[in-house]
Amino acid sequence: MILVFKTTVDSITKINQLKPHLDGIKSIHQWNFDLWDCDKILRIDGPEDISTMVIDTLKMHGFHCVEL
Repeated sequence: MILVFKTTVDSITKINQLKPHLDGIKSIHQWNFDLWDCDKILRIDGPEDISTMVIDTLKMHGFHCVEL
């Protein structure tokens, strides 16, 4: 299952801040940000819908995140 989110994560530094938290979600097989996209897209590949967990994780660290 591929999940796609619009975020306010706009730099490699911010991605590195989130890395341990996203890596810590066991249901995520792979994730990446597209900083070139105007919506600063986060794509997540995993076996189940964990969109609420991802949104909450980003919000907890000061970022806006909406599932597309």
